[in-house]
Amino acid sequence: MSRREIPQLPEDSSAPIRDGVPEHGRVPKYYAVKAEIALLLGELGEGGALPAERELAERFGAARETVRQALRELLLEGRVRRRGRATVVAGPKLTQPLSLDSYTEGVRRRGLLPGRALISLDRHPAPAGLAEELDLMTGEPVWHLERVLLADDERVGLESTFTPVALLPDLADEFDPATSFYRYLGEDRGLVCAGGEERLETVLATPREALLIGTPPALPMLLIHRLTRDPAGRPLERVRTLYRGDRFSFTTTLGQVTEQ
Repeated sequence: MSRREIPQLPEDSSAPIRDGVPEHGRVPKYYAVKAEIALLLGELGEGGALPAERELAERFGAARETVRQALRELLLEGRVRRRGRATVVAGPKLTQPLSLDSYTEGVRRRGLLPGRALISLDRHPAPAGLAEELDLMTGEPVWHLERVLLADDERVGLESTFTPVALLPDLADEFDPATSFYRYLGEDRGLVCAGGEERLETVLATPREALLIGTPPALPMLLIHRLTRDPAGRPLERVRTLYRGDRFSFTTTLGQVTEQ
């Protein structure tokens, strides 16, 4: 029996083993082109413009549709971006903690300027499902605050916040929608966000959401559902936030493993 070759591990622990190449060594043409373009990205550096599709096709001996497929995957992975008619090398993804830190704090840690653009702030009667989550009676009024999330003026997400009107009756008059909602809760209203539940899933944006965020509808999104509570367990907010999958990754801290 021949000795099985043990593949060398990649220097980047987040990279696929053997660069994603199967043991039989046969890879689709687009994937081989994608690997070549990925090497080119490192040479160009952040913001560098890639050659035109025709030039890439000639360089790698591939059809333009093959190059186009490779570029589509790199775009979905957030490694390149569109800038007008050009394709440029993207910067690193924004790393957001899975915690009760505000979006503002997470973006500032990356050295970027956080912001929010108001879409709407309205009162609505709470439907049954939302009322149950917020510990309200069906039909009780809730605020719906919808904002586009910005990082250095780039649209990177869409946030919908639901909170009881009885809890924050003057929200529309007091709150600056360009600022952190958590800061308003704590500094202006004296409310403490002590914990809650959070769920993360991958989705595609609806046509409206894609238009507001400024992305193609086929771009994968990271969707976070959050229910935040005060120290007594009272619900303070229900949040639905879409983050661009090509611009965000999330981190969390794990506790000690206990044997089951």
